[in-house]
Amino acid sequence: KPKMLTRKIKLWDINAHITCRLCSGYLIDATTVTECLHTFCRSCLVKYLEENNTCPTCRIVIHQSHPLQYIGHDRTMQDIVYKLVPGLQEAEMRKQREFYHKLGMEVPGDIKGETCSAKQHLDPHRNGETKADDSSNKEAAEEKQEEDNDYHRSDEQVSICLECNSSKLRGLKRKWIRCSAQATVLHLKKFIAKKLNLSSFNELDILCNEEILGKDHTLKFVVVTRWRFKKAPLLLHYRPKMDLL
Repeated sequence: KPKMLTRKIKLWDINAHITCRLCSGYLIDATTVTECLHTFCRSCLVKYLEENNTCPTCRIVIHQSHPLQYIGHDRTMQDIVYKLVPGLQEAEMRKQREFYHKLGMEVPGDIKGETCSAKQHLDPHRNGETKADDSSNKEAAEEKQEEDNDYHRSDEQVSICLECNSSKLRGLKRKWIRCSAQATVLHLKKFIAKKLNLSSFNELDILCNEEILGKDHTLKFVVVTRWRFKKAPLLLHYRPKMDLL
């Protein structure tokens, strides 16, 4: 087999991409500004936006009066940070557990689950010995952990109705869907293209209130800006893409 070339990268070479500009520490509960996609610790960003309405990095106006409605949890970035920085996730879970215990409050279920998972990962053997049924117990624990970590349930959800407003395309058999508020218009385009067997998702436009939506808009952004005072579900229309001259 040909030997694969590998290149080691030192952690400090990528620190600028996984640290918060506000506290200079590694990202914890990574939260991204919808408008410009800059990411910070959630607690840092929320505190900053109490007195400001611009992004701390690029100074773009997030929203004149409700900037907190235009930020969202970035689970992918947080997973990357935890994988790159050894011991960070375990240390953060321990701090959160100690915080709740100090206040005499019950530890939230998701923190319990993550702490338990981290403990199993770091301590697969007890006292340097492996029991015969350790592997089966570990597999059972991992399966149980996967069942408990229902990420879609913990994320904010949006109910959507996808209607076709063109005779050139057929309607969906199941036009009502429910998905994460952090999903984007691009995700919906890919979903519709797959269901309709289209050659490319770029052949579609998705509209709300007869206005074409940008592919990078999150559903949270669409709801807040174009469906704020209307009842669920969020009504979106799709049609073949129109090339504007």
